[in-house]
Amino acid sequence: MVVDLVVFSDKIYDIVPQPCHIETVASGFEKTEGPVWVADEQVFFFTDFSAEKIYQWHDGDGLRVFREKSNRAVGMALDKKGCLIACEGITRRVTRTEKNGDITPVATHYEGKRLNSPNDVVVKSDGAIYFTDPRSRYLTDEQELDFNGVFKMDPTDGQVHLLTSEFQWPNGLCFSPDEMRLYINDSSRQHIKVFEVLDDGTVGQGRLFCELDKAYGKGAPDGMKVDAEGRVYVTGPGGVWVIDVTGEPLGIIKIPEGVLNIGFAGSTLYLTAQSKVLRIGLQVSGI
Repeated sequence: MVVDLVVFSDKIYDIVPQPCHIETVASGFEKTEGPVWVADEQVFFFTDFSAEKIYQWHDGDGLRVFREKSNRAVGMALDKKGCLIACEGITRRVTRTEKNGDITPVATHYEGKRLNSPNDVVVKSDGAIYFTDPRSRYLTDEQELDFNGVFKMDPTDGQVHLLTSEFQWPNGLCFSPDEMRLYINDSSRQHIKVFEVLDDGTVGQGRLFCELDKAYGKGAPDGMKVDAEGRVYVTGPGGVWVIDVTGEPLGIIKIPEGVLNIGFAGSTLYLTAQSKVLRIGLQVSGI
């Protein structure tokens, strides 16, 4: 199937081939999320958070369940050792799946209060874990924090530090290739902010990076990644928005089914799109 583009700048043609073909990798899920590519194993992980499962997919071996009872895992990432880091909504924690299959909690509380519902996560090269923590509509227990925060878990002492509480609904986040900037989106406000990363791993004052336009379709900023040249890719109204390092939107890759998150495998972009996992080939590589 060929996908359409909304073109804001001719620069988008340097990124998205014409025609751009989209392929269905797997289907039949309830709501997919959390795409992660493991290059060493050529394996793609994703969650079906409504069904509370984590899957893995390989071109040759196909699809299999990696973890039953995922506790409604949403966003995922890899740590420095290649272990899977997952944001669990039901248990309100961030966990690590060890190489032997054991599940280790890595972030559960802030200042003695339970987290809301960790949503998305990224791991810095020094091992620090950064995650967003909005109050999910699936949260059934009492909310203990009176804000929706973005946090950092320190790899040396395991302490959880608040980076910012200025977001209404913090969701996807990613680093620039040099890790000097941290991008965080706010689904409620339909925008992305960018923060300077300080020497201690905390962040400075944020500024507006880009605002998405609801006129282009359903959706809000959710999953977010960068390519090797620093361009930002974010799911949003109408599909996947491609944004230049200056904050200029270059175009929208129109996706026929609402897409919640994205993940790069070299120059292939995987999309978790509700009941399906899709992929498209680009002319640039992601990180």
